[in-house]
Amino acid sequence: MAIVRKSSAIWKGGLRNGEGRMVVGRGYFEGPFTFASRFESGEGTNPEELIGAAHAGCFSMALSSTLEKAGYKPVEIRTEAEVIMEMKEEGPRITRIVLHTKAKVEGIDRDTFLKIAEQAKDNCPVSVALRGVGEIVLEAELL
Repeated sequence: MAIVRKSSAIWKGGLRNGEGRMVVGRGYFEGPFTFASRFESGEGTNPEELIGAAHAGCFSMALSSTLEKAGYKPVEIRTEAEVIMEMKEEGPRITRIVLHTKAKVEGIDRDTFLKIAEQAKDNCPVSVALRGVGEIVLEAELL
C-alpha cells in the first residue's frame, strides 16, 4: 500500500520580483518565499530549507528505529541539516547535505553509535531519494 503525501506552492510574478507561498501537507507548516529568501539573505523560507527539515526529521526517525532494532534505547536525537546549494554552469544545484546529529542513547559506545548512525543515514527514505545530491555527510556525536 502506497502512502501519498502532498505539499503545494504558488508563485506570483517574475523570478526576481515575484513571491510565493509554500504549504506543507495539510497546512501545519507554511511560509512565504522569494528570490531573496532563496538566493540571498532575505526574509522567508525556501525549498532547500524544507528539504533540510525533511531530511533531518527522516534521519532522526531512522536513527531511532535502527538503534532500537540493534537493542539500544534512544532517549533524544537532535539533527540539523545543512543543505548547500552552489551556482554551477547549468544553474543552481544542491551539491551537499551535512547532517549534524547529537543523540543521547542508553548503553551504547561511540563506535557502535557511529556505525548505526551511518546505516540510518544510508537507508532513511529521504537520503535514498536524495542520492542525486553530490554528497550526504553525517557528523554524529553522543551526548
